[in-house]
Amino acid sequence: MKELMNDPRFAGTTLLVIDFEGLTPAGRPAEPVEVAVLALRPMGGLLVEVGRFEELMRPPADVPVTVMDVQLKGITQQMLSSAAPAAEVMARLEARLTAPPYRLVAHHASTEAGIIARQLGHCPVLAATPLLDTLRLAKAVVPGLGSYGLDSLLGYYGIAKPAGRHRAMPDVEVTAQVLARLLEEGCAGGRWRTLIELDAAAGLQPKRPPSGTEAEQSALF
Repeated sequence: MKELMNDPRFAGTTLLVIDFEGLTPAGRPAEPVEVAVLALRPMGGLLVEVGRFEELMRPPADVPVTVMDVQLKGITQQMLSSAAPAAEVMARLEARLTAPPYRLVAHHASTEAGIIARQLGHCPVLAATPLLDTLRLAKAVVPGLGSYGLDSLLGYYGIAKPAGRHRAMPDVEVTAQVLARLLEEGCAGGRWRTLIELDAAAGLQPKRPPSGTEAEQSALF
């Protein structure tokens, strides 16, 4: 990853690996019930953890937790009943955005971008932050895989599936491991040497809801 580390823009950027777990009521966008962020900063040729954030979020009263949700995620209605609503949690995350610049990183990042956009009023800085999609990075680095789902990439790289798979923080932690492998292999293959080249290969601009307003990034971890 030496080439990337030599790029001043990449070296000065904090990567925020983010994941939401959500409930999907019929006919409505997903309601987030958990968020986790792992902040990574390039240091000494490695991506070094410099902070983390993890909280449950109480969904609206008309969005129940189903049996399937409990089986897949291990999140119960009782766990969420005492949690703060998404607006408060996202505002607390936003309050930690004090050391830009950033790139959000997620697997199939358009999903995270959509959730963040719908919370724009509570996290304008986060909602203005560009994203890097590890799924798109994987397609560039490892063409021809039958599947680019997170489990498939964990298997490809020999990364153990976490016991809490489908909870936000375990998923963020393994996504960060996949990210490091993809960046290393991409550098070795000459696919990218700069943050601009990474953005071109797998970058996504923030989503905006139809009535959203622009927000300037001024302030994380």
